[in-house]
Amino acid sequence: MKQSVSPLFMLFGILFTACLLISNILAIKIITIGSLAVPAGVIIFPISYIVNDVIVEIWGYRKARFVIWIGFGMMVLSNVMYQLAIAIPAAPFWTNQESFARILESTPRIGIASILAYLCGSFANALVMSRMKVMSNGSNFSLRAILSTVAGEGLDSAIFIFVAFAGIIPARQLVLMALVQTFIKTAYEIVILPVTIVVVNRVKKLENENVFDNDISYNPFRLKEV
Repeated sequence: MKQSVSPLFMLFGILFTACLLISNILAIKIITIGSLAVPAGVIIFPISYIVNDVIVEIWGYRKARFVIWIGFGMMVLSNVMYQLAIAIPAAPFWTNQESFARILESTPRIGIASILAYLCGSFANALVMSRMKVMSNGSNFSLRAILSTVAGEGLDSAIFIFVAFAGIIPARQLVLMALVQTFIKTAYEIVILPVTIVVVNRVKKLENENVFDNDISYNPFRLKEV
C-alpha cells in the first residue's frame, strides 16, 4: 500500500465519491422525464459510471477497485452521520426536525438495497471495461464504455429496485422500472461519450498511462493489490 498516486487520479477518485454521495441525496426526490417518473439522482449518478470507465481505461482495474471501496466507505459513513444527526435533539428554536429526518432517514431495507446495488454495479462495470480492453487490445473505447455501462447500470438498477421494492410493487412494474432506469442511464452515457473520449485521451497523455489488466485478480476483496 506504499504506491504513490497522481493528483489526477485523486481528482477522479474524489469526483467518483462526490457523485455517489450527491446522488444518494438527490434520489429522495422523484422527477419526471417525459412521461417517466425517476429518482432525481439520475441526473448525476451516471457520471460515477463514466468516471469508473475513465479510471479503468487509464489506471486499470486495481485502481478502480480501490476507488469503489472508498466510495462504499464514504456511503456508509455518510449514512451513519445522517442517522446520528437525526437522533441528536434539535435546538428548541429549530422547527425543521421532522422535514430533516424525512429527507435523510432511510429504512434498513433501502440502505441495504443501495449498498448492494452500488457494489455489484460498480464492480460489474469495471470488470467488463477491463476485460474488453484486453480482448480488443485497447480499441473500440466507445463500444466498451457503452457495454460496460449497460452491464453495470443494469445490474445496479435491477438489484436496487428488486431488493427495495419486491413484495411492495408488482413484479411486472419492477422489471419495467429497472429497464427504464438502465435505458436512461445508458442514454446519458452515449450523449456525454464525446466528452468522455476527449477526457480519456487528454489524461492518458498527461499521465503517460494506459494500463492493460493482464494476469490480475478480479477478486473485489484483493485490496492489497492497488
